[in-house]
Amino acid sequence: MSENAEANTPVQADGLVGLINQLAEVPEPVPVSMIPQTVGWAVLAGALGLALLGWVWRIWRRYQANAYRREALVALDAAATDAAAISTILKRAALTAYGRTSVAALSGDDWLRFLDKTGGAVESGFTEGAGRSLAAAAYRPGPVAAGPDLQALARHWIRNHPTAEALGGDDV
Repeated sequence: MSENAEANTPVQADGLVGLINQLAEVPEPVPVSMIPQTVGWAVLAGALGLALLGWVWRIWRRYQANAYRREALVALDAAATDAAAISTILKRAALTAYGRTSVAALSGDDWLRFLDKTGGAVESGFTEGAGRSLAAAAYRPGPVAAGPDLQALARHWIRNHPTAEALGGDDV
């Protein structure tokens, strides 16, 4: 029987090899498309693109609108402790932010009250504090020395004053 078993083995082996040879290659699946198949995704992508564009535009507009603040801060550093120069810098910044009709005629105590009113969190810093020297500085000959408190107060006003649009109009 062992001879018969050996005789059957090559036939069976040839049959298995033949069957294996008859097998077809498995086809690779079609690659999944990365393009969305529905219009909704395209609309969502367009809406997100427009929202991103609007956000970038808004940041750019804010950056451009605050250019006068950056310029005033650079000028303030150059003015050091000259009260007359600091007053001029504050006046230019206020003219830009609030317009000529609201600011140009202000001087003395009215000017200091305006700075206090629009200055943000610092209460009475100009009328009763370090800013008091601004009232007469523009009318004295030569540079009028002021302490570092005035420069810090002016820096705070330049950085933090709201614009006329934020206050709801031109009347300040």
